[in-house]
Amino acid sequence: MMTEQIKVLLVDDDDRNIFALSAYLKAKKIKVETASDGKECLEKLQQLTVDVVLLDMMMPVMDGFETLGILRKDEQLKNNKVIALTALAMKGDMERCMEAGADDYCTKPVDIDVLVNKINALITKE
Repeated sequence: MMTEQIKVLLVDDDDRNIFALSAYLKAKKIKVETASDGKECLEKLQQLTVDVVLLDMMMPVMDGFETLGILRKDEQLKNNKVIALTALAMKGDMERCMEAGADDYCTKPVDIDVLVNKINALITKE
């Protein structure tokens, strides 16, 4: 899929992460919608169609693990592709994210080329 057609929902509570990742993704011609926590993410997914959700796992209000749990149980939302974004890089963190329902995992600081490759891989897997 050409990146011009890709639309992601970037969910992160840190404005600096939103700003930096949005700029990098937009430079790759990826359309970016944003949400600042899991609750806002779920609300936006009721209204938007996106190719991939980029979900920060550590947020206030509703973290990524709780958000994934709700997302995967919702009949209308459960098929959304999700890449977990986390500063957690300890043994078992990737497994924990995948067990929670993430389709893939990417550590922070994010390598934008790795992230774009993961997005493309998930979209072409359909």
